[in-house]
Amino acid sequence: MNEEVEKTNEAENNENEVKNTPENVVESNQETTEEKPAETVTVEKQDAAPVEEKKHKEKSGRKEAVNYANVQPLDDFDWDSIGKKQEKYPEAERLKMQDLYDKTLNAIGDHEVLEGTVVSKNNREVVVNIGFKSDGVIPVSELRYNPDFKIGDKIEVYVESQEDLTGQLLLSHKKARVLRSWERVNKALEDDEIINGYIKCRTKGGLIVDVFGIEAFLPGSQIDVKPIRDYDVFVGQTMEFKVVKINHEFKNVVVSHKALIEAELEQQKAEIISKLEKGQILEGTVKNITSYGVFIDLGGVDGLIHITDLSWGRINHPEEIVKLDSKINVVILDFDDNKKRIALGLKQLTPHPWDALSADLKVGDKVKGKVVVIADYGAFIEIAPGVEGLIHVSEMSWSQHLRTAQDFLKVGDEVEAVILTLDREERKMSLGIKQLIPDPWANITEKYPVNSRHKAKVRNFTNFGIFVELEEGVDGLIHISDLSWSKKIKHPAEFTKIDDQIEVIVLEIDTENRRLSLGHKQLEENPWDVFESVFTVDSVHQGTIVSQGDKGVIVSLPYGVEGFAPLRHIVKEDGKQAKIDETLEFKVIEFAKEQKKIIVSHTKFHQDIANETKAKEQAENMVKEKQTAKNVKKISDNIEKTTLGDLSVLSNLKNELEESEKNTAKEKLKKMSKKAENTDSENKSGE
Repeated sequence: MNEEVEKTNEAENNENEVKNTPENVVESNQETTEEKPAETVTVEKQDAAPVEEKKHKEKSGRKEAVNYANVQPLDDFDWDSIGKKQEKYPEAERLKMQDLYDKTLNAIGDHEVLEGTVVSKNNREVVVNIGFKSDGVIPVSELRYNPDFKIGDKIEVYVESQEDLTGQLLLSHKKARVLRSWERVNKALEDDEIINGYIKCRTKGGLIVDVFGIEAFLPGSQIDVKPIRDYDVFVGQTMEFKVVKINHEFKNVVVSHKALIEAELEQQKAEIISKLEKGQILEGTVKNITSYGVFIDLGGVDGLIHITDLSWGRINHPEEIVKLDSKINVVILDFDDNKKRIALGLKQLTPHPWDALSADLKVGDKVKGKVVVIADYGAFIEIAPGVEGLIHVSEMSWSQHLRTAQDFLKVGDEVEAVILTLDREERKMSLGIKQLIPDPWANITEKYPVNSRHKAKVRNFTNFGIFVELEEGVDGLIHISDLSWSKKIKHPAEFTKIDDQIEVIVLEIDTENRRLSLGHKQLEENPWDVFESVFTVDSVHQGTIVSQGDKGVIVSLPYGVEGFAPLRHIVKEDGKQAKIDETLEFKVIEFAKEQKKIIVSHTKFHQDIANETKAKEQAENMVKEKQTAKNVKKISDNIEKTTLGDLSVLSNLKNELEESEKNTAKEKLKKMSKKAENTDSENKSGE
């Protein structure tokens, strides 16, 4: 409507401007002159003809040509008044009126939040006037939260743009609400202001609160000074809060209702603590129960009853003694003015059970009780509520094995024990259960005399021997050197296994230290007495290499005995070194009965054979040389007796004899060579 009125006025002004041009002014003056009464006709009759002719020309649409070259503008002509027939203002008044008009338009900028008035609405849009040159439009969906809004209502809007591509003023009510809400929340935090909020729903760890249209988080610990077990009772309520934290990066707001009442409670706490005294008995309400104790509300200040101060007897959880919200009497044990901590007690309101313990109870008496606690080092037995004794693990069995209390007892077991120590002042008692059975070491020399044979159970290994158990409480040690006469054992695990039965003989008894020295190899006669006559030095025996070390090899010899061969003594005839699992002939080069040591050599064995063969050959050669010399001497003697004629015959005979001896020697060498070859082939086949 306003736009149409403006267009109509603008058209009228344009029309007036056209009419007020110089041409139209002249024509208008002519028309005015022509419209005067007939005095022009009557007075100047001589001019009537030209006038009529002029009218006739105008009616025919023709105009006389005007010469504008000589037309000069008037000095006092007001050009601003053109088109304004009825409105003509002085310059000063016009400026004043223009200033008044400018003041009716608000100076706005982009991204500002302003208050506007709803001037119209439809199903899609709402038109809002913010005092700008044009009205803005916002979607009706942004006001859907308020179905009761109407024309004329004041609302806040956010200026997104003063003018878009179409010249439209862009506004947003939704963004204005959010910005205003954050401004209010920030101000509430800065000013420590108390604000109202509506609790919308429950979430993990607390509640969601609507504050100025922003969803804030109310932790469960900030609802009240006392623990809240049911959050749902607060949903739908409107409460007062304080903003305690804002995270601008993640747009998170944390509020607290507890902060409103803490200041008042601190004053109450200080007043209550100032009146407290140790030993004072007060009534309180069970506020919270934890695994380590109970919190008691003493009327504005909290105190803690530790689980150990709830009962003289042992309990697993405080819920066995107290219930939530129940009223109980407590005694003040201690308090700290600075930290405002109060330690309370409940069991101190009743006499200590040790004071009621029978005066006739003494060391050596038998008592019955229940296992309440088990540790690695022992078990605590409750013989009366609040009266406990410790059975150390060493007092559970006569056995010397390292065990834990769990191997003998478990919580809840009813046991009988003997009082070993009793200290009424310190309120301590030690008990034992092994004392209920006879001590197996009391008659140990009668049951296990020296040189007696028994069967034992292997319990444990060490590097130096085996621990075995003859019976419960009677253990013994078999030293590694007493396991075997012939074998060299590096670790007992090579000889037997845990829990195996092994036969032993008692070697020595130490009653004072409760120790038995046992042996296994002593069950048999010492074979080294026999080995001394079998494995004499230079005797040859067949053996198998079973293992190798840095300095030599272990050789398994007959009768289960083992010998040692240094590396230089296992070189074979072909120059190669013997390997594990090879069976060869070995010669004993050293025998030590006391050290149980036999040193053997394969190299010396084949070297001695070669030396013997060489010596035999040398002996045979010496015999042949002696026989040849004897024959030569005999011939020489015969030569002296012969004549000169016989000399040639003798010379020929000598040559024949020498040739014959040479042939004989060659045949013997061939036989010896052939015999040596046969020997080598036999040795190789034997290997």
